[in-house]
Amino acid sequence: MRQCASAPGRGCSGSRSPLSRSARGRGGPAPVTHIDEGLDFLGWRLQRHRKKGSNRHYVYTYPSKKALASVKDKVRNVCRQDTSLPLEVLLHRLNRVLRGWTAYFRFGVSHATFRYLRHFVWQRVSGCEGSSAGAHGRTCAAATAAAAGGPFTDEVRLFDPARGKAIRYLYRGMKIPAPWPSTG
Repeated sequence: MRQCASAPGRGCSGSRSPLSRSARGRGGPAPVTHIDEGLDFLGWRLQRHRKKGSNRHYVYTYPSKKALASVKDKVRNVCRQDTSLPLEVLLHRLNRVLRGWTAYFRFGVSHATFRYLRHFVWQRVSGCEGSSAGAHGRTCAAATAAAAGGPFTDEVRLFDPARGKAIRYLYRGMKIPAPWPSTG
C-alpha cells in the first residue's frame, strides 16, 4: 500500500503530479502525431509534404480548416446582422475582419486559402449565393458587372485577401547577429 506524505486531513492526491494533471486537460493526454499526418496549433495546420518537382520534404504551415470555418462564420454574421445597412458600412465591417485574419495568416503557405476566401466573401457580398436578390437587395448580375476588383463604393473597396503578400521564414543560418557585443 502506498503512503501519502501530505498534511493530515488533506488526503492523498494520487499518483499524478500537478504537472501531469495540468498537461492532461479535459480529454486526457494530448495525442502524439507524426508530422506527415500533421497537427493543428493556434489556427495553423503544420504538415510535412514533398515539394513539387523534387524528392525533398518540407514542413508547411497553412491555415487550419477550423480557422477558415471561423472566419467564414464571421463573414456570414457580418452580412446577416443588419440587411438595411448601407454598403459602405458593410464593407468597413468586412474589411476589418478580413484584414485581421489575413495579417495573422500571411506568414505561411496561405495564398490558395486567401483566394478561396476572396471568392467566398465576393459571393456573400454580391448576393450570388442563394436567391437572385441577395444581401442588401443587389442582384447577381449587377454585382458581377461592378468590377473585377470586387464590390466597392466611391469611398470604400472590399479588401482582397489574395492581394496580400505571404511572408515565409527565411533561413539565415550563421548570419544572425549575436545580441551581445563580442569580446575579442
